[in-house]
Parts: sequence; structure tokens; C-alpha cells
Amino acid sequence: MGPWRCCLLLLPLLAAAPRAQQQLMEYVERRLALLEERISQWHEQSSRYSTELRDFKNQVLGMLEAAEKEREALRAEAEGAAVRVDRLEREVDYLETQNPAPPCVEVDETLMEKQVATAKQRKNEKYTKLTDCSDTIASVRAMKILKRFGSSSGLWTKDAAGNSEKIYVFDGTANDTVYVFPRMREFTLFSATRKAARIKLPYPWVGTGHLVYDGHLYYIRQQGPFQVIKFNLANKTEQIPVFGLSPFTYIEIAADEEGLWAIYATKENEKNICLAKLDPTSLDIEQMWDTPCPRENAEGAFVVCGALHVAYNTRLPSRSRVQCVFDVSGTLAPEDASLVYFPKRYGSHSSMKYSPRERQIYAWDDGYQIIYRMEMKKKLEV
Repeated sequence: MGPWRCCLLLLPLLAAAPRAQQQLMEYVERRLALLEERISQWHEQSSRYSTELRDFKNQVLGMLEAAEKEREALRAEAEGAAVRVDRLEREVDYLETQNPAPPCVEVDETLMEKQVATAKQRKNEKYTKLTDCSDTIASVRAMKILKRFGSSSGLWTKDAAGNSEKIYVFDGTANDTVYVFPRMREFTLFSATRKAARIKLPYPWVGTGHLVYDGHLYYIRQQGPFQVIKFNLANKTEQIPVFGLSPFTYIEIAADEEGLWAIYATKENEKNICLAKLDPTSLDIEQMWDTPCPRENAEGAFVVCGALHVAYNTRLPSRSRVQCVFDVSGTLAPEDASLVYFPKRYGSHSSMKYSPRERQIYAWDDGYQIIYRMEMKKKLEV
């Protein structure tokens, strides 16, 4: 084959190359135009979404500002309502103090005259005070809620006679372990009992009528009849006294400036509360009284300067108040006893322990531990 024949064969291929190149360029241009169109659409959509997002953000900010203003208005209204309720409670307290409710004791005129005559004849049988304490409670000066600990019912207290700062906690109404915190600070700061020492008693205690007095723990045991057990906190020894009452008897041990007392009720005297003065060493009963204070609706009781104070409440817990005061020495006239109201709280008191050293009451209210600081006044002798 000659060279001219080869050139003739290559001429068609050389003529087709520019046309293929032009088609490729047209294809690339079409793809680029489509890509540019899509990019333009994306920009338009992105701009529209940004505008909608900005508008939505402004709308949400406006709603948040309106909600904040409404919240502030509601807070101001709630604070105003709380102030009005507090003022109303103080006015109710004042009105109830000025117009006290009649004591829940049925009074028989003839019986009262006989009791007065009998009291005059038995004047020498009145309690002879051991101290010169002449104070009585005027009002609740302050209330402090420390914390919530343990069961809904229980007891917490200090040593009513000693200088110890230890806190003794009886959690519940039936157990054999007492928790001891070294100071109020540890009891307040720690929710668990890991900072507390444990005293395991030889016998389980029942109820919330126990007491710590002069280095001894007095607790109630039920084994057939109720018994008051004296437990020495130093050497862990105990004494079982002959203070065993009937199975229908309920006992609370109390302490005041005069010493040790037992507040109880018997089946023979179901309506009213009884009071006994105890020898703290031997637990012998020194004197006993049938008080005019009824058991019905009685929530708690304590003794201050030789006078029994009984707090009453309703079946549906509301504000409890001291409505019956019985002075064993006869130096406090019933009409001179203040009608003491306790601030409204969570439920009802399961225990109220008066501290003669601190002039305050340690109360247990639906699992909350509360301190009531008392305002005192002098007794007016009959």
C-alpha cells in the first residue's frame, strides 16, 4: 500500500474529530448550566429558610419575654397573697387570743364548788415545789424547721437535765435502736445516719413518750403491761422499776425544772389525763393527780415549771393549741394560762419534748423535726 492510499483513509477521521469535540463541549456546558441553576435554587431556598428561621427566632424570643413577664407577675401576686395570708393568720391568732374558744372540759357548777372545797381541805397535799420556777408559757416566739428525717412519727431530743449537745433520735414508734448525733450541726447537715452512733437497747421501745434525762434514757417497753425502763447511757445498764401499769395505760415521760414526770391515762379514768411525779433515781411514784384535761383530741403534752400543758388538734390536722393547763402546785389560775397556738405545719405532732435548759420544744411533725422557741411570763398566783 502506498502512502497516498493511507492519507486517503485518515481524511474521514480527521474531519470527524472537531465535531465530536464540539459535542463534548456542548454537553459540559449543559451540565454546568444545570449545576448553576441548582446552585441558584439552593441559594434561594437557603435565603428563604434563613428568613423563616430568623422570623421564628424573633417570635420565640417574643413569647419567652411575654412568659417571663407573666411569670414575674404571677410571682408578685403569689408573694402578695402570702403576705395577705400571713397577715390574716396573725389577725386570726389575735382574735382567737382575745376571744378564746371554751376549753373542752365539761364543767359542773356543783362539782366545781365541791372540788374547790376539797382542794382547800387538802391544801397540804398540794405539790411542794423543789425550785423557785414561777414561769409559764406566754406564746410561741419562733418556729424553726430543721429537716425531714425518718418516719412520719418519732421523737428527737437532747438531755433535758445535762449540758450535753448530743441529739437522740427515736425513729418510728417501735424499734430497739436509738441514733445519737454528736451535735445539732451533724444532725442538720447529714440526711443519712452514717454520722450517728447507735445504741441498741436490751428491749424494743414502743410509742414516742421517751426521755433522756441526766445521763439516763427512760423508754417505754410493752411486755404485757407497759413499763418505764431506765437505761444508763454511760455503762449501758438498765433498771426495770415497779412502774408497771395496766395494758390499757399509755405513758409519756417528761422533764421540767422540777424533775421527772409521767403523763398517762388508765382504763379506770378514760376521759382525762393523769399525771405523776417520779423519783428520777428509783422511778418511785411520789405523787399522782387526776387532771381535768381530757384525752379526746389531745395531740401532745409537756410539763413546764410544774404545770401540765396539753396541746389539742382536730381529726383533720390543722393548728394545734394548748387548751388545758394543770398546775400541780396551784399557783397558776386557769384563767391566767395563755391559750398558746402553734404555727400551721405539715400534719400533727407525734411528740413534743420540752427542754427546761433551753426553754424550747423539740417536736416531730410528719417526719419533720421542728424547734419551737417559747416566750415565757410570770405566773399570777391564785
